Amino acid sequence: MATQKKITVTLVRSLIGRKKSHIACARGLGIRRMHHTVNVIDTPENRGMINQISYMLKCEGI
Repeated sequence: MATQKKITVTLVRSLIGRKKSHIACARGLGIRRMHHTVNVIDTPENRGMINQISYMLKCEGI
């Protein structure tokens, strides 16, 4: 079994005043607050959430 590729995601812009769906995407990725960094598995579902709120994130490992 191959190792799963990970993406490092950091929230660099605030969630205050954003659409509820964008806030839900951040929560779905496991991001809790500004400058919080999480490692997520590179799946199509996570890619979709990252693409939707890419203007608020800094991603590494893509």
